[in-house]
Amino acid sequence: MPKVLVSDPIDQVGIDILSQVAQVDVNTSLSAEELVKVIGEYDALMIRSGTRVTKDVIEAGSNLKIIGRAGVGVDNVDVPAATRKGIVVVNSPEGNTIAAAEHTLAMMMSLSRYIPAANESMKAGKWDRKSFTGVEVYKKILGVVGLGKIGAHVATVAKAMGMTILAYDPFISKERAEQLGCKLVELDTLLREADYITLHIPKTSETANLIDETSIAKMKPTVRIINCARGGIINEAALAKALEEGRIAGAALDVFDAEPLGESPLRALGKDLVLTPHLGASTEEAQVNVAIDVAEQIRDVLLGLPARSAVNIPGLRPDVLEALKPYLQLAETLGNLVSQLAGGRIDSLNIGLRGELATNQSQPIVIAALKGLLSHALQERVNYVNASIEAKERGIHVIETRDASVKDYSGSLMLTAKGALGEHSVSGALLGDGEMRVISIDEFPVNVPPNKYMLFTLHRDMPGIIGRIGSLLGDLNVNIASMQVGRKIVRGDAVMVLMVDDPLPENTVEEIKRISGIRDAYTVTL
Repeated sequence: MPKVLVSDPIDQVGIDILSQVAQVDVNTSLSAEELVKVIGEYDALMIRSGTRVTKDVIEAGSNLKIIGRAGVGVDNVDVPAATRKGIVVVNSPEGNTIAAAEHTLAMMMSLSRYIPAANESMKAGKWDRKSFTGVEVYKKILGVVGLGKIGAHVATVAKAMGMTILAYDPFISKERAEQLGCKLVELDTLLREADYITLHIPKTSETANLIDETSIAKMKPTVRIINCARGGIINEAALAKALEEGRIAGAALDVFDAEPLGESPLRALGKDLVLTPHLGASTEEAQVNVAIDVAEQIRDVLLGLPARSAVNIPGLRPDVLEALKPYLQLAETLGNLVSQLAGGRIDSLNIGLRGELATNQSQPIVIAALKGLLSHALQERVNYVNASIEAKERGIHVIETRDASVKDYSGSLMLTAKGALGEHSVSGALLGDGEMRVISIDEFPVNVPPNKYMLFTLHRDMPGIIGRIGSLLGDLNVNIASMQVGRKIVRGDAVMVLMVDDPLPENTVEEIKRISGIRDAYTVTL
């Protein structure tokens, strides 16, 4: 009988489901070293946010087939290491949607009517009505940053409460926003016009410190900010200073840059700040929902069936999966790359299958490309199961083309994304040993392996360009791992691809664009 280790507290209903097909051991006090020692005995591991599944744990899990995270975020799992070993990683992307949305609305109302402070005053024996005169949300403007499932539910309920909804989400279509009763606007417009701002986005390099001194300066002095999404999206020092100086009316935070929250200026602020200890998913119903969802997926995988919310490997027959697995990773990587090159909202994605790939089953490759396309924006919320649905909800038109006559490689992919900022394309292929190669950027020929940190430039093919960029990066202490230039004609336009060892310092791209002969520049993080 298979064995399952449950290393974080899970609702009993999940344990009962697992017990139908496996021996279940519950041990929620394992250290990292102890987990490495015992994991080799188990076929499956079920966790919440407490257990860190590192590369060492995965390497030691010689029998592991699946890792189940009872919740949304999988940042405590080394997903690439699991993928390399063929271990399925699953989560529960929708199990806590209602809980998180309702907590956001509760925070907004508590902040508006000073409920926490009034409760504390009453329990201290006071009857103080003057100090707690609040404001109504009726006819106020709510700015929703991120119209995923949680943000969409918040918007729907807030509209029913009589609020006007502005939304910012560069990955959603105007039509989808209108279906939700929202007016899609640029972020600056939302910051300037909203009476309430609620955040429903993952933390990425682009969204870290999204709400800082600069963005707060654009807001109304009567604005109230709510964050039940991810810590680090708001610069906590800037927020505390703005509240202390009365430059904004209030804030409500459920998530923090470092958790648990230690010493912080936030703790010293008064009734205009509401704090809760990451309770967004902490409802009885949500804990039951995620336990059932993930336990059922672990049970199914142990029975040889596909998982419905696989983060890293689609639910395919083992023989089909084995043949396509290298191309799925290629498609996902190219989707991520073209998404960042295109920038902003994407309206359509053309997926071209060439050579032998044109004669193979295409649906898994299309889904992998969509997962990569959306992963930069949605992070762990997108997987092989919901990628097509997420793309459809964002109004992305998907086109598939085939050309078996292309023989440069045994099989190659070309992804072309059109969006608000124009059109970009990338092509990729696999070498004989399975190593991925990007073979063209916007139809300029190159041959480079994908790298975590990459810099792309479009420039005139002229003497001195490469040297000036190299000197600039050298002055900024940026180490170049490798570089390649692709061109179609001598002294025409060309692209340069640089693989660098670290993220580029802030404003580097703007400095590069000021170099004579540079037409455009982009950074990509894979």
